[in-house]
Amino acid sequence: MYTGSPPSAQRIIIGLSGGVDSAVAAHLLIEQGYQVEALFMKNWEEDDRVGYCAAAADLADAQAVAQQLGIRLHTVNFATEYWDRVFAEFLSEYQALRTPNPDVLCNREIKFAAFLDYALDLGADAIATGHYARITQDAQGFHLRLCADAEKDQTYFLHLLNQAQLAHARFPLHAHTKPQIRAIAQQLGLKNATKKDSTGICFIGERRFRDFLAHYLPHSPGPIETAEGIHLGEHQGLAYYTLGQRQGLGIGGVAHAREAAWYVAAKDQTRNTLILVQDHQHPLLMTSGLDALQPHWIAGTAPAAFPFSCLARLRHRQPLQHCDILSADDNGCQVRFATPQRAVTPGQSVVFYRDDDCLGGAVIERGWRNH
Repeated sequence: MYTGSPPSAQRIIIGLSGGVDSAVAAHLLIEQGYQVEALFMKNWEEDDRVGYCAAAADLADAQAVAQQLGIRLHTVNFATEYWDRVFAEFLSEYQALRTPNPDVLCNREIKFAAFLDYALDLGADAIATGHYARITQDAQGFHLRLCADAEKDQTYFLHLLNQAQLAHARFPLHAHTKPQIRAIAQQLGLKNATKKDSTGICFIGERRFRDFLAHYLPHSPGPIETAEGIHLGEHQGLAYYTLGQRQGLGIGGVAHAREAAWYVAAKDQTRNTLILVQDHQHPLLMTSGLDALQPHWIAGTAPAAFPFSCLARLRHRQPLQHCDILSADDNGCQVRFATPQRAVTPGQSVVFYRDDDCLGGAVIERGWRNH
């Protein structure tokens, strides 16, 4: 936890991924005078082939950075924990035709649980990561706040953290922008200074997503229709599509239809039918509010009274939206937005803010259909 002891008396273990962000974060901690060690986590072994999950290359980059910075590198395999705590729920949600966010679960269950426990067992005072976020402390406890780089801010993915996890966490990049991080890495001559940012599923990496899911989910093709019931083609399985999706729909020109982009507007599970619309803001895509489940509050308790006016975002990098949380209890909450929201997606997270303070969030169950 935060203490009055000087940095030189605090031992911090940083998660070193092989990327530039965690490498520079380690350097910044060293500059601040902390006793710094690093840990490389391997969390995926299933179908671990070159070109997909490049764990071996990432480990080599992490080893090179640790050697250059003069810090010890621990390695650990959390593949079992990842499968049990993250990937199993990921698959279950897709089977239920929802669109989960594995990065949110991965942070709560792996980076700030399995990793944190491992580091504390090694005698560390805290862990650090290359996340773009900020932590402050006051009489009410620890706060997760927006960072200096609005484009890179990752509080959306960290909203399930609790007080104990924040107490043992450090985010050294909070005051820096991504270009500044790249510049520092260049000045240090780090091997990964220009390495591409990782994308794709947390710890699984970049791959053809539909092909990947097909290894684990049944292939259940069915019809694609317009909102008016006109047949457009065949889908490969409702689980492979998400609301608002435009790319990869597998339909060409449609006779007697205007030339405009198509978007996924609904999944009719009863008829195994995918519903598409052409208007980017079609009524089927727009909602005035939502119901959400499993609310989590970083402070440990919900706001004192409802309705509660705050800000929210429904996806990473979305501008903050004004909303009212109309009600909330341990099971769920209801949220009404000041302006209609597009493609509110079951399984994704709605994350709440008061100014720059991330309050927590919940899992979207359904949007309220506009009429």
